Amino acid sequence: MVKRRYKWHTLEQVLSKYWASIEQAGQLDQFYQVQNASVAGFSIGIITIDFNYVKLPGNVANATTFSFPVVYEDIVLEIEDLFNGEEKLLGMVIEAAKKLEKKGVRAIVGACGYFNHFQEQVRDAVAVPVYLSSVLQIPLIKMGLKPDQKIAVLVADGEGASADFFAKANASISDCIVKEIGSLDSFAPIRYNKPFLDNGRLKSDLVAVVQDLQANHPEIGAILLECSDLPPYAAALHRETGLPVFDFTTLINWVHSAVVRREFYGYM
Repeated sequence: MVKRRYKWHTLEQVLSKYWASIEQAGQLDQFYQVQNASVAGFSIGIITIDFNYVKLPGNVANATTFSFPVVYEDIVLEIEDLFNGEEKLLGMVIEAAKKLEKKGVRAIVGACGYFNHFQEQVRDAVAVPVYLSSVLQIPLIKMGLKPDQKIAVLVADGEGASADFFAKANASISDCIVKEIGSLDSFAPIRYNKPFLDNGRLKSDLVAVVQDLQANHPEIGAILLECSDLPPYAAALHRETGLPVFDFTTLINWVHSAVVRREFYGYM
């Protein structure tokens, strides 16, 4: 276990080294102290994997997915090692998080649900909030469902989505119906870094998978997309099933709304 560098009661002092808020025009005329970062203005830092395949808008690794500035830190690994939570990856994941922290981000997320294997260790290694995996949403999703309802979780790798994997997110696999989509032929270009993607075919295949799940498991009350490549299909899945669909973008947008608060304006 990596020891936490900063205690939570010193968090504000620590973060003051990296960022300051400028929210009104008059503030631009003030004096400012240099921030301990070579860049500025990135609210969310994202740990990504150095893979080269089609990344459509909606994909976490496509910056146009977000309406706010994000910054990426790539790491090089074998995806099977990440699926299995191999301990040898921990050091590089922590290093990537620390690099993002130094760039002044206000929170750190991952771009693969299987980063959940390292959630606690990375959280303890940096001072900013860390939410590495979409599956961290499961306890909250479950709270909004009826006691007998379950969450359909679409995952890239079925073997890695074990009970222990979910437990690391304070979630129970018994609340979920897990379905691997990594073996779909239409998903292979993403899974194996191929240069072309038949996006229409993949969307149709994912809709068919979820409709089949819904027909065979009427207790499904919500859908969670583990994989950071799947948000481009969330709207279609929601439209075809009528179910709420959670994914990495619902997590990241939620985190951003908390770490970059805005004043409310309107009418009375």
